[in-house]
Amino acid sequence: MSLATLRAMERPAKFEHTRFLGDKRTQLVYDLDTWADEAIIDEIVSAETGLCFGPDTLAEARNRGYTLATPGKTRRHRRPRA
Repeated sequence: MSLATLRAMERPAKFEHTRFLGDKRTQLVYDLDTWADEAIIDEIVSAETGLCFGPDTLAEARNRGYTLATPGKTRRHRRPRA
């Protein structure tokens, strides 16, 4: 097990109180406590396609049609509706 898998990623300023961050283009949700690839999160924030959930739970993200992202999982990028 590497240090990257044990250390939580630093959360973006806009989503500092959020654990689950959704990408409107791919309908994938990222758990910021376990996700290690900061480049993907930075790209979501810079594209302004991030979405947080209330309550901030995986169950709420799934209720809205999002799927938990895993390393290597990809989906086609679509233009967000809202």
